[in-house]
Amino acid sequence: MTFKMRPSSSVLKGVTVAAVSALAVSVGSAAQAVAKSSVIHISVASLIPGSTAAATEQFGNQVAEFEAANPGIAVRSVQYQWLGSTFAAKLAAGTLPTVFTVPFTDGRSLGNNGQLANLTKYAQAEPYYKDFNPAVIAEGIDAKKQVVAIPTAAYAQALSYNRQLFSQAGLNPNKPPTTWTQLEADAKQISQRTGKAGYAEMGASDNTAGWILTTLDYALGGRMESGVGSKAKATFDNPQAVQALNMLKAMRWGDNSMGANFTYGWSTINQAFAAGQVGMFISGSDVYTNMVQAYNINPSIYGLAPIPTANNKTAGVLGGGTLAVVNPKANPAQVAAAMKWINFYYMEPLVNRQAAIRNAKSLVKNKQPVGVPEMPVFNQAIYNKDQKWLKPFINVPEKQFAPFTNGVFKQNLIPEPEAATQAIYGDLDSVVQSVLTNQGSDPSSLLSQANGTGQASIQSGSGT
Repeated sequence: MTFKMRPSSSVLKGVTVAAVSALAVSVGSAAQAVAKSSVIHISVASLIPGSTAAATEQFGNQVAEFEAANPGIAVRSVQYQWLGSTFAAKLAAGTLPTVFTVPFTDGRSLGNNGQLANLTKYAQAEPYYKDFNPAVIAEGIDAKKQVVAIPTAAYAQALSYNRQLFSQAGLNPNKPPTTWTQLEADAKQISQRTGKAGYAEMGASDNTAGWILTTLDYALGGRMESGVGSKAKATFDNPQAVQALNMLKAMRWGDNSMGANFTYGWSTINQAFAAGQVGMFISGSDVYTNMVQAYNINPSIYGLAPIPTANNKTAGVLGGGTLAVVNPKANPAQVAAAMKWINFYYMEPLVNRQAAIRNAKSLVKNKQPVGVPEMPVFNQAIYNKDQKWLKPFINVPEKQFAPFTNGVFKQNLIPEPEAATQAIYGDLDSVVQSVLTNQGSDPSSLLSQANGTGQASIQSGSGT
């Protein structure tokens, strides 16, 4: 869900890799640390609850391949989805699997708090380590310079749109909106002519409402924070945030183009979109994978475009990504085994030709997507190789992603708020909810009131 990526000159279209490899060969010290004479048990995060039978079978096949190549390791898969509303409690309760994933926003803060295993000696022994985009691997390094997380995917926020609803509304599905004025007009036309929500906004109390509001703020040129470290300050009440909320308010109460559901979270808005109930919404550029795996989306309806951005120097697109991490309660042998799994499941298909091709073939066989736009975590040379390996197996509607892949190169990628990121999003959730459920709400006053809460979150150092 909420992810973070620092700006980089190597922003390119990547590929979604559900990640499978029959090689399962982890080089470096991780391999040496696993005892051959005994079975090591680890649990790993699998798919989110509600994933399709085909996707679940695909993951099971991956586990079987890994265990066959690593007879000293037994893997138990655990359904998992990072949610801001539940993650901290699960972490404190010790109920998370040995290997799980977190957004870029959480890697360093969890590492600094001693809540992640130290992976330094394993990660730095891997040949691919030197090829990471420096800005990306930095998200997995804590204040002690320890590697506590491995970047597995990165993305930019984007506009998903329903090509079928565009056509039904008399709009050109090959020409999604490029300005906020056009977006509002298209949303109104879709709503009036199809009866569906022309534009939907995440409004759940799980940090997603604040995440998307921050995305809109960035796109208009604003920021929810200024400064870094001890000098960071909440700036919720910036003019662009007010503008963003007034835009939502106009679509919600003026045009009535946002439908009737104002409690969408990440999964539920994906589900609604896949079911044809939503014309447009904003989320990561990689959400198509989830729509295939969990909701059987009809590929023909899906379109992806850049988020419209204002014509000013500070406007840009929020970017982020995903980190694979290891539970700090794992013993040394489990940490080593966990690193072997991370290499097998996440990394090998990105850096090894045989693994990438085997992975792609397996995904295609199980009707899973290959070729969904993401951002690369490695350097351009690695990216170019990966694209060449996967080209024969791409099974997603690339032409329907073209507005995004052609346009994102022209946009400025901006990292998420540096201090107390998840807490900041949570503090903004209620602001969005008020605007979407109370016609008399005043965006400026709501943001001013929330700013104090946001500053307290920053000062307390809360990041999850």
